[in-house]
Amino acid sequence: MYFYGTTGVNKNGNLEIGGVDSLELTKEFGTPLYVYDVALMRERARSFKQAFEEQEIKSQVAYASKAFSTIAMIQLAEEEGLSLDVVSGGELYTAIAAGFPVERIHFHGNNKSREELEMALDHEIGCIVVDNFSELALLKTIAKEKNAHVNILLRITPGIEAHTHDYILTGQEDSKFGFDLQNGQAEQALTMALQFESFDVLGLHCHIGSQIFETTGFLLAAQKIVEKMDAWKNEHSFEAKVLNLGGGFGIRYTKEDEPIPPSQYVSEIIREVKKLTESYSLKMPEIWIEPGRSLVGDAGVTLYKVGSSKEVPGVRKYLAVDGGMSDNIRPALYQAKYEAVLANKPLTKAKETVSIAGKCCESGDMLIWDLPLPDVGEEDILAVFCTGAYGYSMANNYNRIPRPAVVFVENGTATLVVKRETYEDLIKHDLPLK
Repeated sequence: MYFYGTTGVNKNGNLEIGGVDSLELTKEFGTPLYVYDVALMRERARSFKQAFEEQEIKSQVAYASKAFSTIAMIQLAEEEGLSLDVVSGGELYTAIAAGFPVERIHFHGNNKSREELEMALDHEIGCIVVDNFSELALLKTIAKEKNAHVNILLRITPGIEAHTHDYILTGQEDSKFGFDLQNGQAEQALTMALQFESFDVLGLHCHIGSQIFETTGFLLAAQKIVEKMDAWKNEHSFEAKVLNLGGGFGIRYTKEDEPIPPSQYVSEIIREVKKLTESYSLKMPEIWIEPGRSLVGDAGVTLYKVGSSKEVPGVRKYLAVDGGMSDNIRPALYQAKYEAVLANKPLTKAKETVSIAGKCCESGDMLIWDLPLPDVGEEDILAVFCTGAYGYSMANNYNRIPRPAVVFVENGTATLVVKRETYEDLIKHDLPLK
């Protein structure tokens, strides 16, 4: 068993998270239940920030809230001095409701509506990451109507896409995100943005992929972007104040994953950008990054109650739990893999191999294939690790299943931060036919 953060086994032989017995959590809050290790999230946030501070580099570490956005999580990010990356009006509204400092909010997205951009300008958020020509024109119109000054970054696609260990250097024009660096779109966007006096073009943004376990892709992206920054300084008298290299830092889901420490990502990125800017005689830009999964992913555990079982002789044994693709769609969506234990028997030797099925009416609702477990009985509690990113945020009400509660645990205390949905919640927006 691999222990994440404060996870361990207590004197009762039960799985413990944040100093709280997981079985006590299920008794108090029910199942399925998302549980977050607050100490681990704080540790990750501080490790990213400290890596910049130790090298005295101006920076912003922006939590990519699409990974997990709730008022409590946004407030935790603010406590740790993070900035915030939002990608929709709903995420922006959550940040505002949480009291997050608006000057540290960055607004992403490839199809921001007029209403979303108006909300951003009305609240004078810190930065809008402009994604395409349509948005550039719309934002110009709204800024003129409101007589507003807007800080922007231009999102560019540098021709690099990272697939964990594989870096593709060509063919990335075919993306729904950003201005392409290779075909002239990025330069055209920069020229247009610099001509509008209400825009302050702070710099450039890119995002090369997700669940990345090496620094190579980030360094290649920095090389291509800084080279272009040098050209644009000479041709457009533009010198970027900010270079945002995005997120995508990987975490350990299973034993096949080998992530590197946050400090290594940061230190190698800083070293490369320093070297490049010095070689081109450019000013060192402020470096921004956007960790999401790497802050919250392995801090989350989902607790389920075991239900029915079915054995197909000579094939496999299915074990069903009281959740599934309604609270974690990642396995069905793109075959994501997880590890799990019985929370009430975490150290008991495995005796059989089972496949964990969800309760949704879909054959593809499978959480884990071929999981070694000890003898399992109904009412046992299954703990699935590393569900902190894109679990709650992608949860749904398929089959009219209410979404689970969310609990933060820290120093022996459990705090309910999202209430469990009720059947009444499911129908509160329904209207009768007559």
